[in-house]
This record gives sequence, structure tokens and C-alpha cells, in this order.
Amino acid sequence: MSTKIFAHAGEGAWTATPDGNRRRVLLHTDELMLVEFGFDKGGIGALHSHPHVQASYVAEGRFEVTIDGRTEIIGTGGGFIVPSGLVHGVKALEAGRLVDSFTPHRADFLSL
Repeated sequence: MSTKIFAHAGEGAWTATPDGNRRRVLLHTDELMLVEFGFDKGGIGALHSHPHVQASYVAEGRFEVTIDGRTEIIGTGGGFIVPSGLVHGVKALEAGRLVDSFTPHRADFLSL
């Protein structure tokens, strides 16, 4: 795996996600990864968990965010943190984008 430490607007290919949304890896090292997710209005990021700590920034739109059974509406400029192992998911209340960081990196996002 090669380390990517610089990103420029619009570069990188979008990959379809299993839940019908899209993502693109912006940057990554072994310790940290930055990923952009795109959602159409009504798009669902299904409830799931993983061992990575995740911090998310709402770059655009409004999302219903559920973490460990607690739900809040987070809009553009807001964010949230998902501690390791907690069940979480989102619903896009309007078209939008999330920029997520993961530590350590998500090797599954780098697989072809």
C-alpha cells in the first residue's frame, strides 16, 4: 500500500458503497485515513460498527446521525465522533457529503 499525504479538490475516483452511496479515499497513512462520502437525499449509511475510531465532519447537507442508540440531526459545519466498536449509522435528510477520518486506516477501503 502506498501512502497518500496530499489531496486536491475533485481528484480521486468515487466508489459505490454497498448501501447505495459513494466514497473516495482522500488521504491515508497506516495510522490515519481521510474519506469523503456522498449521499443523495434519503441515502442511508446502514447501522454498523468497526474497531476504528471515526471522526466525521458534515461538509454539506443535513444528516440524522445515530451512535450507540442516541440520535441527533447534524448539519453543514457540524461533526461527530464514533468511539471504537459503537454501532452507528446515518440518514441523509438532504443531499450531502461527510468527510470521515479513521484511525487506524480502513484497509477494506483500499482493496480493489
